[in-house]
Amino acid sequence: MAATIEFQHAAGRVFFDGGLTEDGKIIRKSKTYRYIKENAPAEDLYKALEQLGRLSTLLFIGADIVETSSLID
Repeated sequence: MAATIEFQHAAGRVFFDGGLTEDGKIIRKSKTYRYIKENAPAEDLYKALEQLGRLSTLLFIGADIVETSSLID
């Protein structure tokens, strides 16, 4: 029997510039948005997450997608 990967869910995470530490290191803050569609186009996801990031008073610095899947035998 061959194992398969089954999509469970995805979340978009938006990163912001939270300033600097006393040592001069960048503080990254994030906000997570759940219930991302499995087959959503990458360009559309980035545009949506970027626009959500621009609603914050903090500077938008990037976004990523976190997908969770299960291995089924």
